Amino acid sequence: MAPDLIGCHLVSRNGKDDLLWGVIVETEAYSQLEPACHGFSRRTSSNETLFGEPGNFYIYRTYGIYHCINVVTDKPEWASGVLLRAIALPNEQERVAAGPGLLARRFGLDITHDRRPVSVENGLWLTSRSSEENVQEIVNTTRIGITKAKDLPWRWYLQKSRSVSKRAKGDRKPCPEKAWRPSIGNGP
Repeated sequence: MAPDLIGCHLVSRNGKDDLLWGVIVETEAYSQLEPACHGFSRRTSSNETLFGEPGNFYIYRTYGIYHCINVVTDKPEWASGVLLRAIALPNEQERVAAGPGLLARRFGLDITHDRRPVSVENGLWLTSRSSEENVQEIVNTTRIGITKAKDLPWRWYLQKSRSVSKRAKGDRKPCPEKAWRPSIGNGP
């Protein structure tokens, strides 16, 4: 599921007709089978959402101040999710949502949005990638920012995007003229 979310849109309704959206350019996968997953050791009140229905947002606080947005995947009663690591927003600074904490801040998401279903009715949803968005060059590499199971190749990012939080070793950031950017015309 994690590589399939690259190129999809995260959309938030901020008012009756006001939408904030961006294109997902980086994701990481987590599964109950590996020790970096919040559900690896046991089910608790703080990770309960991760064991819930696929298609819900699992939002948690890290380092006591940053929030991370995940989409619950796989099946109920099994801790599995995809962390949204970076999003590119049209007509905004390229690094405004280049990292999980920055992404949550830009979209105004916090722990109060935990357990919310991914749906238009709830004002926070995902859309399919636009056929016009070229997401051919997806890099698959190891996860970052963790100490356990960090060697699993469960992180994906759009190579041509300058909004990626951290590139794989040896992968140079594309020059601004050749970088991929979302355009308003490709919105939800």
